[in-house]
Amino acid sequence: MTEMLKQAKAAKAEVSILTTGQKNHALEAMADALLDHQTQILAANAADLEAAAGSVSPVMLDRLMLNPARLAGMAQGIRDVAKLPDPVGLLLDTHTRPDGLEIQKISVPMGVIAIIYESRPNVTSDAAALCLKSGNVCILRGGKEAFRSAAAIVDALREGLRDAGVTENAVNLVTDTSRASATALMTASGYVDLLIPRGGAGLINACVRNATVPCIATGTGICHVYVERSADQEMALNIIENAKTSRPSVCNAEEVLLVDKAIAAEFLPKLYNRLVVNRQKPVELRLDTFAQAIIPGTPAGEKDFDTEFLDYILAVKCVENVQEAIAHIAAHSTGHSEAIVSRDPATQKAFAAGVDSAAVYINASTRFTDGGEFGLGCEMGISTQKLHARGPMGLRELTSYKYVITGNGHIR
Repeated sequence: MTEMLKQAKAAKAEVSILTTGQKNHALEAMADALLDHQTQILAANAADLEAAAGSVSPVMLDRLMLNPARLAGMAQGIRDVAKLPDPVGLLLDTHTRPDGLEIQKISVPMGVIAIIYESRPNVTSDAAALCLKSGNVCILRGGKEAFRSAAAIVDALREGLRDAGVTENAVNLVTDTSRASATALMTASGYVDLLIPRGGAGLINACVRNATVPCIATGTGICHVYVERSADQEMALNIIENAKTSRPSVCNAEEVLLVDKAIAAEFLPKLYNRLVVNRQKPVELRLDTFAQAIIPGTPAGEKDFDTEFLDYILAVKCVENVQEAIAHIAAHSTGHSEAIVSRDPATQKAFAAGVDSAAVYINASTRFTDGGEFGLGCEMGISTQKLHARGPMGLRELTSYKYVITGNGHIR
């Protein structure tokens, strides 16, 4: 680990001054290498899947699984990043003082970015691409479930870097998946300029508590959908089904449904038919007392409205109005993504103003909280904090800035 940290720190000076053309050429070479090594990467992934079978849930196995289509998507994600504007060297602000001193504010790379993540192999290539395009060196520390996959992916990416004439130490993989290596990154002051944990609440909380390097909290998503009394109910059912079932293992999946009591007797039976009766994989509905009187389901427990299920489980609560919905979200949300389904402009406006989350949706699924869907190419993670970055973290969020001051013999 110490040697890797030294190599990464040494590489950041070279990577920070790469031209846009050099970075884009390297990204294309990395995408090519990823596809050239498809056989090795899929074989490594198959070994990860075999080792994880029986110890993780089916939805988590889906997060871990790679196939030719997903690998092609990862390569395309790298190429998409190459097409995006370079975030480095932008003139963010400039002004001239009354004494003639010219002050410019210019975007610069962070330096060395460490990413601790769990069992999603695509994060490996996404993080590497975003870091390189933003002029940063990355240190990747994946989970043990996906280590073989991550190692094969990084081998390919480093080959692409070498082919493009860029130092392979721009992308680094920690080979130790124990807690000790995670702690070492959290406390690598002087080597790591930014730490980004990407995973479950346990990982994120550990980083926030223990890191002595700058850390951005990302990921945990107790996401809500509120169906207001004026809602188009068919639209609401479509949004809920998408937000809950299209990929329940990701952080932008819906975990809690709030329903206006004024329409609950009409709407909840439709919900039950859509999510339980008419689905091959039914959703378990965990209901508050009001909802239990209308449809079958599991009585909601004390912690069900504070749980990121990452599974085919949905907590359901009935509320009086938008003010109660906002209050419930304030008490239980992790600040990730919330949605309202409503045809009333005043209620939409009240919800958007009152909900303090990174992404607030009006008549759309929470599943859009994603770097690609936001036009960022891909993402480093979803920041649920407010300092420096919030929401999907793309290229601009991986830069800082410095001031360049030009004088003419000025003294103070």
